[in-house]
Amino acid sequence: MFENEKQTTGNLVAEYKDTVMTLARFLPYFEKKSGETVMSYYVAEQATENAMRIPIYDSTLLSFVKEAEKTKLINRNYDYIYRKYAMRTPADELRLIERATIREMEIFGAILSKYIIRGRTRGRVWNEGVENGVFYCLLSRMKEVIEFWDIPYRDLEE
Repeated sequence: MFENEKQTTGNLVAEYKDTVMTLARFLPYFEKKSGETVMSYYVAEQATENAMRIPIYDSTLLSFVKEAEKTKLINRNYDYIYRKYAMRTPADELRLIERATIREMEIFGAILSKYIIRGRTRGRVWNEGVENGVFYCLLSRMKEVIEFWDIPYRDLEE
């Protein structure tokens, strides 16, 4: 059996709840900025046409990236999960985000990992995550899944 199949739903909620709630703080930002460009370029005044442009990001986006990098959701082997679920386009990512359950937290982690890790070397990737709405859908669905499964366990403890 795989490790995630052995875990109960309660264990999965306990494992991911703090992480998801920490990242969910950024939901209002991504809801507001979804579909917009959150990146610009700095070009020196005396620069020629071929001069290197330096990307400038929104500070909230950079805060999100730093928070996400600290989480256990980041998986350097995200590409294997992308192949397993045949994710090739942002539309595929959005489709899988909507269908994913608590048992498929690996999907959420893989999508987040792709954008965070690739964004370190390709400036436009973080911006694409905001523009195409992947960050917003990802965070809202993860929060929804955790909250759905967390309520019954909280009631039983009281």
